Amino acid sequence: MSEARLLHTLADVPAAQWDALHDGRNPFVAHAFLHGLEVHGCLQPRLGWTPRHLTLWERGTLIAAAPGYLKTNSHGEFVFDHAWAHAYARHGLHYYPKWLFGVPYSPVTGPRLLARDAAARRRLLHAAVESARAAGLSSAHVNFHREDEDEAFDDAWLPRLDVQYHWTRREGWTTFEDLLGAMDHRHRKNIRQERARLARQGIRFRTVHGDEASAGDLAAMHAFYRDTFAAYGNHPALTLPFFEHLARTMPRALVLFLAERDGRTVAGALCLRGGDTLHGRYWGTREALPGLHFETCYYQGLEYCLREGLRRFEPGAQGEHKIARGFLPALVRSRHWIADDRFRSALAAWCREEAAAVRRHAVALAAHSPFKQDRPDAPPAGPATA
Repeated sequence: MSEARLLHTLADVPAAQWDALHDGRNPFVAHAFLHGLEVHGCLQPRLGWTPRHLTLWERGTLIAAAPGYLKTNSHGEFVFDHAWAHAYARHGLHYYPKWLFGVPYSPVTGPRLLARDAAARRRLLHAAVESARAAGLSSAHVNFHREDEDEAFDDAWLPRLDVQYHWTRREGWTTFEDLLGAMDHRHRKNIRQERARLARQGIRFRTVHGDEASAGDLAAMHAFYRDTFAAYGNHPALTLPFFEHLARTMPRALVLFLAERDGRTVAGALCLRGGDTLHGRYWGTREALPGLHFETCYYQGLEYCLREGLRRFEPGAQGEHKIARGFLPALVRSRHWIADDRFRSALAAWCREEAAAVRRHAVALAAHSPFKQDRPDAPPAGPATA
């Protein structure tokens, strides 16, 4: 017989037990990452994040867990439900607090229902519903779960879809020139011109892993991140001690691409490396140079993946401009349990219509692929030229 426990900090779970529930290929669900957010000031009730992790135990052994948070807003989630909250308010009901199962500030697909087997995963979801009802919460949400977790959800969990832009290595690609050679002339020429223009400005790059990063490297990257968020009017919740924590506890998962000119670090991108995937997260710059964003956030990461033999590069949410640079539309998933039967029924129809529209949009976007082989009427590929 399993016992459900709600934990207010991951310090209450031994890291070895938590990490035994996943394969270690997704850095965002690692105990070190999630606990680091808690202990280094990134999650605060005033920001809308209060840890409430759901765990299942059998005879003192952890058999399933989901990183969870009570939310008093919908910031930092990237699955947009503001319209739902407004609908609740119009009917005199409270949408917040709600219960979110996901990774704070990280629109990255990965395991969300950590469990030793499928039966434990289903029991975990049952416990989530029972606990949410007991607490009088409006809803529970599982954001950016993997496709293979779909079977654990019953019909009470409404599915939603969205589109991101991901790069996938294809057979025969080992260098950046191989990648460019698979593109049509226009896209290939544009990328070469962007890179050459930036090189003429004297920009050079360093790739630095966590165990290679100096204190100055981490401080510079955090300043870039902070400045970018401030420029868009957002609160930079991640702290420099958290960046330092990642470098210390996840030294080969943390990857920085640092742009330099005349001995100064002028831009940077922070990524996390998983088993076969590079995840782009944050970037910033002190100099507004044409093409610097594309080089720092995309081309350096693509070269890294090709060099390191990684299969995928997920550079972050949103941005149709990524298609022209080799990142094609990919569907991402979330699930939503709504306590109120009337709202659940109405939102079920809304979610079905949204999913159909998202699928149509993804198909339309895919038609703009820069790769020659993705076009049914394309002529046979010839040698790559500028």
